[in-house]
Amino acid sequence: MATTFLTKSAMGVEQVEPALTPPTIKAVLPQKAKLGSSKSKTRKREIPEGLWTKCPSCTTMVYDKELDENLKVCPKCQFHFPIGSRERIHSLVETCTFEEMDAGMTSVDALKFTSYKSKLERDRKATNLRDAVITGIGKIGTHQVALGVMDFTFLGGSMGSVVGEKLTRLIERGTEGRWPVIIISTSGGARMQEGALSLMQMAKTSGALAYHAQARLPYLSVLTNNSYGGVMASYAALGDLILAEPAAMIGFAGPRVIKDTTHAELPPGFQTAEFLLDHGLIDAIVPRKEAKEQFVKYLDYFANGKK
Repeated sequence: MATTFLTKSAMGVEQVEPALTPPTIKAVLPQKAKLGSSKSKTRKREIPEGLWTKCPSCTTMVYDKELDENLKVCPKCQFHFPIGSRERIHSLVETCTFEEMDAGMTSVDALKFTSYKSKLERDRKATNLRDAVITGIGKIGTHQVALGVMDFTFLGGSMGSVVGEKLTRLIERGTEGRWPVIIISTSGGARMQEGALSLMQMAKTSGALAYHAQARLPYLSVLTNNSYGGVMASYAALGDLILAEPAAMIGFAGPRVIKDTTHAELPPGFQTAEFLLDHGLIDAIVPRKEAKEQFVKYLDYFANGKK
C-alpha cells in the first residue's frame, strides 16, 4: 500500500503526519440469475423452406400443401399466386385426355443476341419446359378443345418465334377439327431478343384466328397476371369471350410508361381486371377454382348456338 506524507501548519508548528491513500474498490453487483436452462426457450423457431408461403396480399402464412390443393389461391383472401402451365392444364382437362403438340420445338438465336442462348438454357433447366407455351388437344367436360397455356416462368412468358408458331399451329388444328380454341395468356409481351421476328408473330396468330372466326368456331381468351405488350395487342384481345382472373394486371404498356408518355394523371387501378370489366374490355372475371366449370358453361352455350 502506497504511503505519502502531508505537511500542515497547526498553531505555528509544522507537523508531519502520514496519510494513507485508500485502495480503489470496484463495486461488483450480483447478476440476476436466468430462469430456466442456459439456452433460451423463447428463441424464434426457424421455419424450414418449402413448407409455408407468405401471402403478399394478406400476409397470412399458408401451408404449401394446402396452397397446392387450392390451385395456388390463398384460402383467406383469394389472392391468385402464379401457377405453372402444366398445373393449370391438369386442373382443367379431363384425366388422360390431353395430347401435347410440337413438344420438341425450341427457339434459336437467329439474331446472335447477347446472352440469349444462356438465358434459354437457364430457363429450360429451371422450368423443364422447351419454351413459354404448352399447346395440345384435350377435353374439358364433354368438349374437345384446342388448348394453349403460357408460362410466365420461362423468360417472362415472352412471345418469340416458337410461341407464335405453336399457337398458330394450335389454332389451325382447332379450325381443321372444328374445335373451340382456348388460350390462357400470361406474358410480358414480344421477346426482344428476337426483334422483328417476334413482332411478326402478332400478325401470324391474328391471321389464324381470323380463319377460325370465319369457320364460326368459338375462341376463349383468358388473361392472367400479367398480360402485357405484343400478346395483349394481338391474339389475347381477339376472343369471342375475353375472360380474366381476379386482380390480373392487363395492358399494352406499364403504368409508369403510360404516365411518362401522356403526362396525365391515371385512374387508380386502371389496368386491373376489375377496372377493365367495368369499362367493357373484358367480359367476365373467373376465379381459378371456378374456371373449369365456367368454361364448360360457355362451351355449352356456343355449342347450342351452333346447333
